[in-house]
Amino acid sequence: MGNFIKYLIFSILGLVVIGTLTYQYSYNAKKQVQLQALDVVHDLATNRMKKQAENGSTSVAAEFINLPIEATEVADGVFRVTGIGNIYMVTTDVSNVLFDTGLVMQVPKQIAAMKEVVQDNRLSHIILSHSHADHIGGVVYWREEGVEIIAHDQFTEEQRYLKALEPYLHNRNRLLFPFMPEKPPTAEMIAYGGITPTLTVKEGDSYRLELGGKVMEIYAMAGAEGADNVVMWLPEQKVLLSGDFFGPMFPQFPNVFTMRGEKIRKPIEYIKSLNRLIEIAPEVILPGHLDPVRGEEKIVAGLTKMRDAVQYVHDETIAGMNSGKSLYQLMETISLPPELELSQAHGRVSWAVKSIWEYYATWFHFDRTTELYGVDRSDVMPDVVALAGVDALLDKARSFNKTGQPVHAMHIIEILLADPKHASDSIVNKVRLEALQLLLDEAINGIENSYEIYWLNAQIRLAEGAIAEEGEAP
Repeated sequence: MGNFIKYLIFSILGLVVIGTLTYQYSYNAKKQVQLQALDVVHDLATNRMKKQAENGSTSVAAEFINLPIEATEVADGVFRVTGIGNIYMVTTDVSNVLFDTGLVMQVPKQIAAMKEVVQDNRLSHIILSHSHADHIGGVVYWREEGVEIIAHDQFTEEQRYLKALEPYLHNRNRLLFPFMPEKPPTAEMIAYGGITPTLTVKEGDSYRLELGGKVMEIYAMAGAEGADNVVMWLPEQKVLLSGDFFGPMFPQFPNVFTMRGEKIRKPIEYIKSLNRLIEIAPEVILPGHLDPVRGEEKIVAGLTKMRDAVQYVHDETIAGMNSGKSLYQLMETISLPPELELSQAHGRVSWAVKSIWEYYATWFHFDRTTELYGVDRSDVMPDVVALAGVDALLDKARSFNKTGQPVHAMHIIEILLADPKHASDSIVNKVRLEALQLLLDEAINGIENSYEIYWLNAQIRLAEGAIAEEGEAP
């Protein structure tokens, strides 16, 4: 199936090249041909994800891609088109402003949907909330000559390192999101990056935009999805276009660190950003994902709880470090008090503790000499297995599983997996599978952190694959 889709996409890209040459240097014609091809790619990807969902491979991302792409007026003169990433158009008598541009493969449908509600959708400005692909993918298709692109002054740097590490980060993401293509797209029309803002706003500053009697203020403020976050404030309507400032939900405990791999999101800077939003007290939040949030009292209460929760975890981590507690002690013991409880479906308190620790004190925890050298512990694990014995290690792992200590069991299993002779052993993988299933059950019935669930599902697939492969061997 994967190869079929790959060949089909290459065929579509070939048609794009032919179509582009046929239209001879016409920029608009080229874009139309590319949009038609992208529409086909979108339908293929959506169908693929639906089939995976039917087979039990569900995820928030899969749910997002299956959301209908529809346009509605969500505030006076502000139109939203849904998708994996929402896009917004603020209309004025003079020209229009687009806030975010969505994921590239959804651009054709989002453009078409916006045209249904805004007949004259010519733009003067595009505001980019941050550099993630599901927010900047459509820039090249929305932008015409003379359109200004406004972003955070850290946008270029964030885009640079994400592009430089694209193959590495893509492989990490694909383990969590198996519906992704095998390789990062390189064709010009779908490749990530290459966007140069025409105007940037420094962290803590703002830019005032007045068009056709409407006032729009762009605030540069570090957010839950990176250092290059901007939001747009419509002061006369008390409407905040937030992008992913909060993450995909509001309110939630923010992703100070994302396990899929990116730079740490700085906690104190995020607290300062939350304070700025509490001060302006929005009545409506128009987020980068899912539906609007309405009600000043509800929003301010959510903002305040998020700020206080991040401050609490930060301060408890600092206090624990100063008192001599280990990182893993703090990860195990720090939790939000009842009055600050928030969803941890995206960000997670224990991971924030680890992020804050390493943000301040770096990767060396002053407990293991071996961390200073380029010899991994897996290099000596085969010797440990030989000395302890496979059966003894498996018995210990099983006993941990039986007493409800699957993390302890996984420590034992990972010693065995480090030895190539045992990594594909079906008996080892059956005990591994048992521990992983216990962890998954805890995750689903506990805080339901989506990334933890993605990872455990990925590891379960690997364990099941190893068991099946040995069963098929002659």
